[in-house]
Amino acid sequence: MSSLSAPNAAVPAGRGGLSIVDILAVAAFVIVTTEYLIVGLLPALARDLEISISAAGQLVTLFAFTVMLFGRVLTALLSHVERKRLFVVILLIFAASNALAAIAPNVWVLAVARFIPALALPVFWGTASETAGQIVGPQRAGRAVSQVYLGISAALLFGIPLGTLAADAIGWRGTFWILAGLSLLMALALTVFMPRVARPERLRLAEQTRILKDPFFVANVVLSVVVFTAMFTAYTYLADLLERIAGVAPAHVGWWLMGFGAIGLLGNWLGGRLVDRSPLGATAAFALLLGVGMAASVPLAGSAGLLAGALALWGIAYTALFPICQVRVMQSASHAQALAGTLNVSAANAGTGLGAVIGGLVIPQWGLGSIGYVATGIAVLAILMVAVVARLRER
Repeated sequence: MSSLSAPNAAVPAGRGGLSIVDILAVAAFVIVTTEYLIVGLLPALARDLEISISAAGQLVTLFAFTVMLFGRVLTALLSHVERKRLFVVILLIFAASNALAAIAPNVWVLAVARFIPALALPVFWGTASETAGQIVGPQRAGRAVSQVYLGISAALLFGIPLGTLAADAIGWRGTFWILAGLSLLMALALTVFMPRVARPERLRLAEQTRILKDPFFVANVVLSVVVFTAMFTAYTYLADLLERIAGVAPAHVGWWLMGFGAIGLLGNWLGGRLVDRSPLGATAAFALLLGVGMAASVPLAGSAGLLAGALALWGIAYTALFPICQVRVMQSASHAQALAGTLNVSAANAGTGLGAVIGGLVIPQWGLGSIGYVATGIAVLAILMVAVVARLRER
């Protein structure tokens, strides 16, 4: 399989000058909106399906753990498929799954509608990151991956808030219909604008999973787990922190979260550029910035201006670490780049779930105000791990 170090300059753009990376970024926007929008729909669908909010919340857990458990195997098995065909099929799967969610008569059918796209999501992230890196070459791989990851920032900033507003106007089922239509539209766009790229070399599953015997690669994956645990120990409860600690009115919390996502666009840009210079150095720098922002948020909660400054640091580091971790893990693999990217996605989901669990245990024991300090402690652990991983690289 081609790697991040093997550019494919023959396919820099689609028809009409559209960049393949831009097309993948828009596809990522649709995919991430599908993944996270349900958080804003839980109260409405819980009432409609006559289940508790806790039961509805397990749909989020189902999606995350499906990505974590099955992503690496499916990516390895599909790594040889021509990329244009693979991306089109993935978007069609998302279109069909969102349509199924829109007509789901009960939570069990809705669970199936969430399970199916969760299988396809890590395959997309692993192969899209690899394809973006191939196209532009090793010197600009980080920028290309961050451009694809701009879809995450856009989804957090526009897709999820607007989707939640649409659900209030047309119902949660109508929102899923809109996502189904957007997924189908992106599948058509990829069909029309994306040229075919060279078919990747087919590697046996055992050959691809050989990267798991490399201590340096495994250490990078574990580092991603710790980084995302730090990120989501606090971020999972950010809305509650804003309301209960900072005294932000519930009607205004959404605007604060939108601002958090907006400043994250800067973090995405910075992360994509700095990671090309030093993946481990960028990880340590933004983990430090993340810790400072999270730790400062509670002491500065009494002042809206100072709190906004702390959240700005937090938001920049939070969004920057998405592409940084992806590039760092993929560059640490000697081969099987798509599998390496998917393993990082699995690590991110493991960290997301673990962070939510840790935060949920910390709050009743030490209070919501301590959540930022605990998350900062985990970020410091990630910084210390960078030195260990760097030593493994030297060996």
